[in-house]
Amino acid sequence: MIREVVTDVLLALAVLTVAASALGVAIMPDAYARLHYVTPAAVVAPVLVALAVFVTEGLDENTGETVVALVFMIAAAPFLSHATIRAIRVREAGDWRGHPPAENTGPAENTGPAEDRQGGSAPAGESR
Repeated sequence: MIREVVTDVLLALAVLTVAASALGVAIMPDAYARLHYVTPAAVVAPVLVALAVFVTEGLDENTGETVVALVFMIAAAPFLSHATIRAIRVREAGDWRGHPPAENTGPAENTGPAEDRQGGSAPAGESR
């Protein structure tokens, strides 16, 4: 009886977390702000669901699989957020650093290492 109540409360909290995150995503003005509201749905809600599985199943094979999946989700969350922000930045600015992409209108630009800018080797009698 107690296990069912605790499980139901944990699952209800997970659903409320996802609903609140969805509301935040819906009302935020830009993609950068929306990404902040995705994090609770991607990290907090799965933790609550994993706890509910643990309460229901105890120490079992299902619990172990759930914990492994949860560890991968939590480990991947920062990388996914970073990649998402970088993709948004590239779409908006043309470059993830915020600079517009270079125009290919002439000879190669001096953007690479010194060897690339100077043709690969120093003239005879000169050292680098």
